[in-house]
Amino acid sequence: MTTFPSSFQPGDIRTRADIRKELGGSPQGGITPSVEKKTVVLYSDIGPGGQYGYRDGWLREEDRFGPVFEYTGAGPRGNQTFVGGNASILRHAVEGRILHLFIAHGKTPGSDTKTHRYIGAFELDATKPYTVRQARGQDKKKRDVIVFRLRPIGAFFRSEADMIPPAKKTTVSFIPYRKHGRLDEPKEVRDARQRDISAATVAARNQEGLVADYEKALSQRQHNFGRLEVQVRDIEETLQASLYDESAHTLYEPAGSASRQALKDALMQLMDVSRHLNSIENGMPLRCMILTPGLPDQDIRQLLTLHNVGIIYRDESGNLTELQGTDHNPLSGGTHRGIPCLDCPAHLN
Repeated sequence: MTTFPSSFQPGDIRTRADIRKELGGSPQGGITPSVEKKTVVLYSDIGPGGQYGYRDGWLREEDRFGPVFEYTGAGPRGNQTFVGGNASILRHAVEGRILHLFIAHGKTPGSDTKTHRYIGAFELDATKPYTVRQARGQDKKKRDVIVFRLRPIGAFFRSEADMIPPAKKTTVSFIPYRKHGRLDEPKEVRDARQRDISAATVAARNQEGLVADYEKALSQRQHNFGRLEVQVRDIEETLQASLYDESAHTLYEPAGSASRQALKDALMQLMDVSRHLNSIENGMPLRCMILTPGLPDQDIRQLLTLHNVGIIYRDESGNLTELQGTDHNPLSGGTHRGIPCLDCPAHLN
């Protein structure tokens, strides 16, 4: 499978007709898959896209795996789902297709024919292929949008104009849990993820399972819970907390394993989110907890205690158990209204 089209290089300016000859796809739409060419061609219009809740662009900071381009899925109103073009992006690896990204550039001289700048060939991030955020649609109503995390394959074009702009002020949005649950992925994608036995995939599945199981417990207790989105002033990245119990002012962060590194990463995420929540007007008194698939060792428990972070772990029976005792003090400011833990022991040695 070729990575790049034979006549295109990152930064090249082409019309849609030129792109279709080389890469296939349809004459309209932002996500255009081609069975014949084994491609999914993605078109982004960073300016006008804002009216549909789209906020495409490069993240300014790279992580240890390299740069990320965030691309918003299709659907101008209502909650986006994995149908049509969104499904073709998510399934691209399963179907052996390459993602090719173009950004609107301008028009050809003397005509109304639009031109597009080729950014490069991409694939979805293996560990976190997408995230779900809140945005206002064409009808001005808030809805869920799918934001795909694209990783470049080989050479790519990146300019300052294509960077996601930083937020002008710090804001927090609470997105209540939807009764119909989490966004469903196509079966073949779920199966492919199940077959992937990489450490990153196992960790991601552990995190998803922990959050899903604890959501069930909170639902049974009729707690008001969901997720948080935090836009931080002067930062373009949206911080997210995948589980927040509004009834008990409790912020949960799942860890992919009970290893020291996984728990330190979870602790850092909690600290990063909670400090911004406490910095907004009047603050948000929080109880911070880590969900982990196993009991951490004593040293890491002491570290979490030092930062007033509690632990809920999956015990040998598969139950979620809140660790209590001298190595556990989850209260972090404010008044905790309490949440019954699952199968709490009186004391753990």
